[in-house]
Amino acid sequence: MSDDLATQLLRSAQFCTSAAQAHGWPPATVPELAFAGRSNAGKSSSINLLCGQKALARTSKTPGRTQLLNFFDLGEEARLVDLPGYGFAKAPERVREQWKRMIDHYLTHREALVGLVQIMDARRPMTDFDQQMLAWCAARPMPCVILLNKSDKLSKNAAASARMQVQKAVGEGARVVAFSAKNGAGLMQARAAIWELLFPQVV
Repeated sequence: MSDDLATQLLRSAQFCTSAAQAHGWPPATVPELAFAGRSNAGKSSSINLLCGQKALARTSKTPGRTQLLNFFDLGEEARLVDLPGYGFAKAPERVREQWKRMIDHYLTHREALVGLVQIMDARRPMTDFDQQMLAWCAARPMPCVILLNKSDKLSKNAAASARMQVQKAVGEGARVVAFSAKNGAGLMQARAAIWELLFPQVV
């Protein structure tokens, strides 16, 4: 697999649709990769960097702005799905429950889903929410890539240590990449890992 192929594929990302219910999802005709993470982990910024676009996924200083499933087409080859961030401190409980049911339904029933990209804060990885998502991946089972975002806020040694600790915790169940949506650290490794999730047969 050439790094150029992964980069070219992700750079082709275009917004497809937003939906809460299954009847609004696009046809499940291509492999889909879901992005999950706490609402303050920098998920939207990470998606934008991965796709080489500044405003593909909406970013905000207020965590939890993504409230629907957002679908992005990668040409006619694949699709990315931005899930609502979890851990919404300011959202009412009933709203959080609606989002949880929406995410659960997608993860459980979407036949096109082939993998999960879990965005974590490198300074505070493996929260209860993160562990719940990883447990779901292990139970299905579903291949997963963990991007330890904000690694630029740690020293090089501390970032490497955080990656090793998370990798040890998840074992072979996921690939862990030290990443930064701010300075691009780990970008090529992350793109390669995403390609492998989408197209394992051509790696």
